[in-house]
Amino acid sequence: MTIQTPAAPRLGAATQSFLSRSLGLFIDGRMVASDGPGTTVVRDPGRGVQVAEVPQGTARDVDRAVAAARAAFETGPWRKMKPNERTKVIWKFADLLEAHAETFTELETLNIGLPMGAIRMAHVGGSVDMLRYYAGWPTKLTGKTVPVSAPGEWHAYTLRDPIGVVAQIVPWNGPLMMAIWKIAPALAAGCTIVLKPAEQTPLTALLLAELALEAGIPQGVFNVVLGGAEVGSALALHPDVDKIAFTGSTGVGRAIATAAAQSNLKRVTLELGGKSPMIVLPDADLDIALPALSAGIFSGAGQICTAGSRLYVHDSMFDRVVEGVAGAASALKVGYGFDPATQMGPLITAAHRDRVAGMTESAIREGASVVTGGEQIGGDGFFYRPTVLADLMQGSTIAREEVFGPVLSVLRFSDDDLDAVARQANDSAYGLAASVFTRNISLAHKMAARLRAGTIGINRHFVGDSALPFGGFRQSGWGREKGEDVFNAYLETKTVAAPL
Repeated sequence: MTIQTPAAPRLGAATQSFLSRSLGLFIDGRMVASDGPGTTVVRDPGRGVQVAEVPQGTARDVDRAVAAARAAFETGPWRKMKPNERTKVIWKFADLLEAHAETFTELETLNIGLPMGAIRMAHVGGSVDMLRYYAGWPTKLTGKTVPVSAPGEWHAYTLRDPIGVVAQIVPWNGPLMMAIWKIAPALAAGCTIVLKPAEQTPLTALLLAELALEAGIPQGVFNVVLGGAEVGSALALHPDVDKIAFTGSTGVGRAIATAAAQSNLKRVTLELGGKSPMIVLPDADLDIALPALSAGIFSGAGQICTAGSRLYVHDSMFDRVVEGVAGAASALKVGYGFDPATQMGPLITAAHRDRVAGMTESAIREGASVVTGGEQIGGDGFFYRPTVLADLMQGSTIAREEVFGPVLSVLRFSDDDLDAVARQANDSAYGLAASVFTRNISLAHKMAARLRAGTIGINRHFVGDSALPFGGFRQSGWGREKGEDVFNAYLETKTVAAPL
């Protein structure tokens, strides 16, 4: 099987204009050159060709960006702006993103390869919704008056202050969406930002910074430093960064937490890896379950931290579920993201495709059987067939380690005891997401209570919404993003008490 991709997509004039510019870092309200000579080539994973070249930032560039963010926090107008004025600016930011939605859709599709329709609706549309959700929060970040039991009369209350300068490091699998998840609440809280997008996917972060300035977010409040490990390490170690928010691999998250502790004990939130289970109980409605199971693993070509890469199926349903999921996988139209018929795009790089292939081949050597897929797809891009593996044991490597690709490991269970099933599903270093499929709503909620994961779906693998907290248990991370809970990471609580 070979994917035939066009010579080049037909891009809009605004996208072409952006790509033709000399791109740089965004510090203190303007695009600037890096302090170092290094560059990074940005590639279209659907065609394997270069689409842009950007500077590689350095630790000295981080110093410049942090200094701008610190000055904007200490002396600039953003933190002191009336809450309703911050609301207006963030809402205008959302309006501008919506007005430039097609440009962002094209850039993101070009850069990460997902189908254009999914980018337009979930990544760009979801980012607009997220900004509007957090635009409503500046007027609601209140303290409390507190009754005091100490002798005498007291007036005691709490204030919630922005934490300060925040460094935000986002991954390549959702560069716009993941950035907005972090930027929007930080802006609502009155913080200032240094954003580091992934090396592979820097484009939308730069355009986003320009729109922020146009929306009225003051200079120095939102800065972008491009680069790799040197930039990430410099941010984690920087003594003038008050908080770091990271989304990425568990290994890198561990290193960031160590660096943060060694520097100034900056606050850290981590959204890390997952090996999320999907559980099909004997009474599941397969008309609902099968499409949801397929979407749970093959959306985004499996390059999603919440991907349902472990499927537990009761013996009584096993053959029908495996046949149904394998059929859905085989029927998926794999192709170039700009092709309207495409349902699943490429993997991000050739190296990542080879890693996914290597893990699948190792699983086969360990005894797994390939129901469908299990091979690379020829062509100019980095494609891999949607894959379903069966005959796996609980201890199989591929059933325990994150693949981050379109590979589903199916395991069977025969026990009707919910505690026993939950023990298998919870037998992982991770705890990011999980789902249960059943017609019995009582069983569904009983199972949800037993699963150790940050997000539980019932008859759907994952439901994301701006108002729903998101994060993981165990090695899937620290803290929560989205919803009200995220402000625990961007605000400090100050207690004030006066005897009367």
